Amino acid sequence: MTSDEFSPARYEASEDDAGVRLDRFLASRIETQSRVRLQELIRAGHVVRLAAGRDAETSTDPSAKVRLGDTFEVTTPPAENYAVEGEAIELNVVYEDASLIVIDKPAGLVVHPGAGNPNGTLVNALIAHCGDSLSGIGGVTRPGIVHRLDKNTSGLMVVAKTDKAHRSLSAQFADHGRTGALRREYLALVWGEPQPTSGRIEARIARHAGSRIKMAVVRNGGREAATIYATERVFRLGNVESQSAAMGKWNKTATLSVLRCKLETGRTHQVRVHLAHIGVPLVGDSVYGAGFRTKALALPDEAARNFACAERQALHAAGLRFEHPSSRKVLSFESPLPEDIAQLCNALERFDAKLSKN
Repeated sequence: MTSDEFSPARYEASEDDAGVRLDRFLASRIETQSRVRLQELIRAGHVVRLAAGRDAETSTDPSAKVRLGDTFEVTTPPAENYAVEGEAIELNVVYEDASLIVIDKPAGLVVHPGAGNPNGTLVNALIAHCGDSLSGIGGVTRPGIVHRLDKNTSGLMVVAKTDKAHRSLSAQFADHGRTGALRREYLALVWGEPQPTSGRIEARIARHAGSRIKMAVVRNGGREAATIYATERVFRLGNVESQSAAMGKWNKTATLSVLRCKLETGRTHQVRVHLAHIGVPLVGDSVYGAGFRTKALALPDEAARNFACAERQALHAAGLRFEHPSSRKVLSFESPLPEDIAQLCNALERFDAKLSKN
């Protein structure tokens, strides 16, 4: 490894970042590092605060508040042993070679160990699966997590096994396919039907003013975000009536749609926030579509109702394309809908077909 491999990277705070914890701010900028790992780097003195008119100072408190005009210099140290142990967790490996591994992540699997999830994560599984083939990545000997999926989002992920692969893939994801081969596509089952039925959502995203665990569309500040969507299937279920005492009598046309979404940027919760913003939140999304939970009780078929009321958003990373770090060959992968979302769509399809015959 060369000495400049560990040269500092700089991240500037915007107006929207003022008052945010330092570890959260860095996690929003550095997609290749978990928040836990960033907290470790901060406490170890690898983060320096630079501010106009002030001397540079080492920041060692992850909870320190970011100020407008701050710039943080982050130095990633050479690789060391990773404290997290490998675990024999079954992985759905789609592709693997000496440089990288592509997996189809199931819903419910957390990517990184952290508070509330000290083990049983994708990282634990990858350490056990890859063994000695891993190289020093991101300051520790561990799988190189280049991008992340929410715990309850399923689908394709690529993970680097070498430093070279990690640098190449990180650069491609940072570019978001503007100049290279990278493509990320999702399939989403949503409440309603978007108007227009296909289009581009361009809306800036920032932390929610009232909740640090949520993101929100903002007019000013935040970070630019763009999502292209196209409607692939619409389920019109007619006048669906429910006599549930919990929700009262709901009698109106129920419509759900399957959308294919392409990311032009990679912000936290981007697809979930953007779709909710245009009025078609994800089925099962308890954070951004909580107001639709009662409507799930009126859906046809027990499987449909159970899924729609679950803590699992109907979002699947269905397509992934990138340039191989060594061969420069463009690799492309597709993943069909997982069984739970497929069963829900099948139930809606059957009911839709039944209504069409009547």
